[in-house]
Amino acid sequence: MPAFPLPQHRVLTSLFTLLGVMAAAPPALAQATSRPCEPGSASEAKAGPACLMAHLNVGALASDSVYWIIDSYPDLPSAQRGRSGQDAVVEAFGKTWRFSLAATAAPSPSGQRMAAVGPIPIDRTVRYDAEFLKSVFSPGMTAPLHVHSGPEAFYAVSGDTCLETPDGVQQGRGPGNTVTVRAGPPMLLMANGPTARLGFALILHDSTKPPTTLTQHWQPKGLCKMAPGVPAPALTQEAPH
Repeated sequence: MPAFPLPQHRVLTSLFTLLGVMAAAPPALAQATSRPCEPGSASEAKAGPACLMAHLNVGALASDSVYWIIDSYPDLPSAQRGRSGQDAVVEAFGKTWRFSLAATAAPSPSGQRMAAVGPIPIDRTVRYDAEFLKSVFSPGMTAPLHVHSGPEAFYAVSGDTCLETPDGVQQGRGPGNTVTVRAGPPMLLMANGPTARLGFALILHDSTKPPTTLTQHWQPKGLCKMAPGVPAPALTQEAPH
């Protein structure tokens, strides 16, 4: 069949349509979404991506920093008792937990205090949402490179933690280790110990912006290394964040 040239106005219309589609398409590495955690403990038996346990609309905070208070309770009713609007109660890793945001690290009036992570610097002019996540990383597993629109804090129930950003590297060893990072910089999270890392994360993000965005505009220097005596995995596994 012979090819007939298209009229000029049809060529321009097709070009503008294509450009419009390209502009509307999301970038290849756009916002990373958090999938809800599956109920039950079966999903905790294998390594995999982080999942969302709870979401809180926090709003503006009347201080320059906050603590992430982590308490454990014997059962769900005990954890729910006395809960405030800025508390989240979850069940994970064989325990019942209450996560709170507080201006100070005051002792817990009821549950067993596991950690007071902070102080975490915040901006009084920003209205925040809180995302509480859990994850299981096998030794050597990393999360994809990403950024947050607010600070992030990590708590490890077990295993070791390594976090690399352009500011440097932070290491946490053994059960109960904690790491925090300010809003903005790209980061690489790695489980670099000999055992699986079971952990929680708090993303305290600007409520008008996505909590997490994947990025390839920065590459880590390889500062996160396996612990001494622990062989590196044959292939570093990447868990979607």
